[in-house]
Amino acid sequence: MAIEQVDPVVELRVLQPDEWGKWYANLSRAFGGAEEADEERELWNSLTEHDRSLGAWAGDECVGTAGAFSFRLTVPGGDSVPAAGITGVSVAATHRRRGVLRTMMRRQLDDVRSWGEPLAVLTASEPAIYGRFGYGAATFQLNAEIDTSRTRLSVPPGTDGVRVRYAAPADVLDRCEAVYARLVPGRPGMLARQPGWERLGTLDPAGSRGGASPLQGVVAERDGETVGYAWFRVKGDHGPAGHEGSVVLSALAALDPAAEAALWRFLFGIDLTSTLVARGRPVDEAWQYMVSDIRRCRPETQDALYVRLVDVGAALQARTYRAPVDVVFEVEDAFCPWNAGRWRLSGDAKGASCERTDDPADLALSVRELGAAYLGGVSLTALAAAGRVDELRRGSLAEASLAFGSDPAPWLPHGF
Repeated sequence: MAIEQVDPVVELRVLQPDEWGKWYANLSRAFGGAEEADEERELWNSLTEHDRSLGAWAGDECVGTAGAFSFRLTVPGGDSVPAAGITGVSVAATHRRRGVLRTMMRRQLDDVRSWGEPLAVLTASEPAIYGRFGYGAATFQLNAEIDTSRTRLSVPPGTDGVRVRYAAPADVLDRCEAVYARLVPGRPGMLARQPGWERLGTLDPAGSRGGASPLQGVVAERDGETVGYAWFRVKGDHGPAGHEGSVVLSALAALDPAAEAALWRFLFGIDLTSTLVARGRPVDEAWQYMVSDIRRCRPETQDALYVRLVDVGAALQARTYRAPVDVVFEVEDAFCPWNAGRWRLSGDAKGASCERTDDPADLALSVRELGAAYLGGVSLTALAAAGRVDELRRGSLAEASLAFGSDPAPWLPHGF
């Protein structure tokens, strides 16, 4: 077993199965120590990949944690790329500023490289921390609180041909997962779920409902086929004018615009409610253009998935490009110096190559900016305007920015 010394009293080592309880207790405490249901702990224990997880130990006390799930991430062009889903990163408050976090990040990215995975991805509780290690914010999500009492939907043709019926999520989980799986190749940022991950969306401990109902579900059907689903809770409330309940959306997915519209129309029309709370949705989701008054939906965006290119050449070669591109990047990467230097990217919608070169650079940027732009949701032009990309050959910025873009917008469907 590999053991690394962090400071004179802390050891870093791969997590052993019998250490998971202490490992998870440290992680839970670092994020507030909220009480969790047994089913929630059991699920995370079953999903944790112990041989890809690290623990920092002071004697028999766990003082630091970091894990990496084995994911496949959709990239522009529809292919899925191996990606390490960085998770469970914590350092005990008693052991801050001793190099524990940096040592874990160093070991972790070295491991990801050795596993042959060109990308590492994470969701950041504190974004400023992970920018230091080369992670860039690559996807954003839409949150909304929709006043359904004063907002109407204008739905596309075919919506009336979709039947929406109640179904307990656990009873239709296989069919809903099949819908999700069909959607994964169509949007960058989506994760191909491995067995066990489908349970994440059905976790329903009473303590995490925030006063709302148990999880409810509906499926959308056409000609006997399941073409969409929505999972939600209802929180009752009553004011001077009558019922003022809320619908809290947990998940929604559909195979076509009519099925998607049918689900949103159902959610808008649930009796005794006047608010629909939707969080973590795609920033380009169609309901925004069906509503009669977007201001009464109070939309706001939030950062979601952070991307780190562990192998610049392999990562840039793994995706396709919206327009022909032939540029040389001068990449800065102090934390993973094997990425530093010049790379020639040549590609189009059919494929790409990315190789080392001695040719003059067209664009200069750090690996963090490449991570932000990688899935096509953040433009290189915008990063340049912020002073984070330097154009060294006139015209190269517009060329690369157009090529890197994605339609649809990238989206992370759930956390990890």
